[in-house]
Amino acid sequence: MKRSTRLSGVLHVLLHMAELDGPVTSETMAVIMGTNAVVIRRIMSGLRDAGMVRSAKGHGGGWTIERDLASVTLRDVYVALDSPELFAMGNRTDVPGCLVEEAVNAALEAGFRDAEALLLERFAGVTLAALSADFHTRMVASGKSIDLENTHGA
Repeated sequence: MKRSTRLSGVLHVLLHMAELDGPVTSETMAVIMGTNAVVIRRIMSGLRDAGMVRSAKGHGGGWTIERDLASVTLRDVYVALDSPELFAMGNRTDVPGCLVEEAVNAALEAGFRDAEALLLERFAGVTLAALSADFHTRMVASGKSIDLENTHGA
C-alpha cells in the first residue's frame, strides 16, 4: 500500500508560507509539493474551513496563514485534512468466519488504537512554531542562506 505524504507536504508548504511576505499562489505551492494547483486548492480549502489559512482572488492574491503558528498543531492540520489513515496495515477481513482470525483481529485492533492514540498525542504537542524554529536552527547550523521562494524552482 502506498504511503500518504499529504500531511508532510502540507506542513512543508505551510512553513514556506510562514517565511514569505504576502500571499502564495496555488501554482507556487504546487511546484513546492510537486503536484497540480487544483490539488493544492482542494487541500487548502480544508485548512481554510478550519480557520488556518485564507485566500484572496485577483492580482496579488493567494493563500496566507490566518492563525499564529504557535496555535496550530500537527494534529490540527491532520484533522483539517480529514484525518487520513495513519497506518497501512489492517485486518485481512473485517467479518472473519474463523475464531483464530477473530483473536488476531482483536489483538491487532487494540495495538492500532493504542499506536494511533500515542501518535495523535505527539502530533498535538508539536506546533508550526516549533517546526519553524527547528527549520531556523537547521538553517543557521548549515551556514546556508536559503531563498525560500526559489528553493523548489517556484
